Amino acid sequence: MRSRSLLWSFNYAIEGIVFTLRTQRNMRLHALAAAVVLGGALFFRITRLELAMVLFAISCVFVAELANTAIEAAVDVATDTFDPMAKTAKDVAAGAVLIASLDAVAVGYLVFFKRLTSVTTTVLSRVREAPSHLTVIALALTALAVLVGKALGREGTWLQGGWPSGHTALATAAAAAVGYASGRADATVLALFIAALVAQSRVESETHTIPQVIIGALLGLLLATIVFQVSWH
Repeated sequence: MRSRSLLWSFNYAIEGIVFTLRTQRNMRLHALAAAVVLGGALFFRITRLELAMVLFAISCVFVAELANTAIEAAVDVATDTFDPMAKTAKDVAAGAVLIASLDAVAVGYLVFFKRLTSVTTTVLSRVREAPSHLTVIALALTALAVLVGKALGREGTWLQGGWPSGHTALATAAAAAVGYASGRADATVLALFIAALVAQSRVESETHTIPQVIIGALLGLLLATIVFQVSWH
């Protein structure tokens, strides 16, 4: 009976994780970010100590999000009307997630920033500084590609919804153009970070899904790269 109870405990725990992934958009974003970070860890071959730091940070974010979901569910069961204390409980739980997320960002910065800037500098050194009109061409092609995608998909409008995310595509294309035109790794990382915030805002507002912003980002990055690479050759 004890072994069976232990197995059922694991089963219930897994059900809780799966439920959170299915119902909480932020948990899916955390899982996607964790996959990207772990992929980066393999690519850059970080040390065992750095890997331990990354895994601990990821675990803290997941635990905080699971606890936040549990608290929200418990509060919703306990009251059907607005209660200031219920709001406080949810706000405090959300604050825990925020702190854990900021800690994960700090760990990621400490582990990956120098490696990312080194790789970015190497890539940018292979692309000639191009005239500013190439940036306009890259953005125009990206906007056209987004229009074609939305027309073919027949979903959403130019400014809202549909495949792919136009805001994300343009922001990523602009970020790539900044990197190629400036030839500076720090400017590129900052521009891509701003593009990521644009993508995140589209998901948070429920205007686009995660796959839609990912496709948009890849489209913008690809077209900007093609334009600058063609000009170089």
